[in-house]
Amino acid sequence: MKGAGMKGRALAVSAMALALVAWSGAACGRSRASTGGGPVTVLAAASLTEAFTAAGRALRHAGTGIDTTFSFAGSQQLVAQVKAGAPADVVATADTASMDALVAAGLVEPPRTFATNVLELAVRPGNPKHVGGLADLARADLAVVLADASVPAGRYATQALDRAGLHVHPKSLELDVKAAVRKVASGEADAAVVYATDVRAAGTTVAGVAIPDAQNVRATYPIAVVKASAHAAVARAFVEAMLHGEGRDALAAQGFGPP
Repeated sequence: MKGAGMKGRALAVSAMALALVAWSGAACGRSRASTGGGPVTVLAAASLTEAFTAAGRALRHAGTGIDTTFSFAGSQQLVAQVKAGAPADVVATADTASMDALVAAGLVEPPRTFATNVLELAVRPGNPKHVGGLADLARADLAVVLADASVPAGRYATQALDRAGLHVHPKSLELDVKAAVRKVASGEADAAVVYATDVRAAGTTVAGVAIPDAQNVRATYPIAVVKASAHAAVARAFVEAMLHGEGRDALAAQGFGPP
């Protein structure tokens, strides 16, 4: 577990550094041109990929005037990007702690909770290893992957495992929850602790095993307008849509719970 954790943290640092370099280049190219028209740039947690993509389409088709460009990553990477001055109008994280870091830095307007989620086990199609619940993750014959502790999904998974009194030795620690799902879908792992919405979004590539409420953890998703936004009015309209309009409908369709 210790070796996997060190490897995961090293990968996290490398990935974050690459992300910041990429965003720095983008920022230079948009430093003044972004004051004109254009889509709002939304930085969002990886678990929101399908829901936000669907919401963006729905908002365009509804003629709301809200055009969006999305960038999805682990919440810890989103925080680093905003702090580095990435050109962003809205940020949505998978936990309050990540958003609180941006609030403390004075970089975002007051955040609002727009969705909730719960954990579920992703297993290989047909569940060939007969995984029945969290307790099975401690089995020596299972290859388990978790999100890294720097990622909200990883922290939530740790809380759930602690509640169950389990000690798990993961095969790897992933930098975002989608990567954990992909490891199971590809057959590289037998099980992963992910969000219920990620199992749903993966379709037939994985199967899901429910985690009882007594062992589960409720994930809270906040959203906020970045104070440096060049399109603040449209950014606020997007936030409202995620709370009450087409965006809220897209979230519900993907299995996200209400605030």
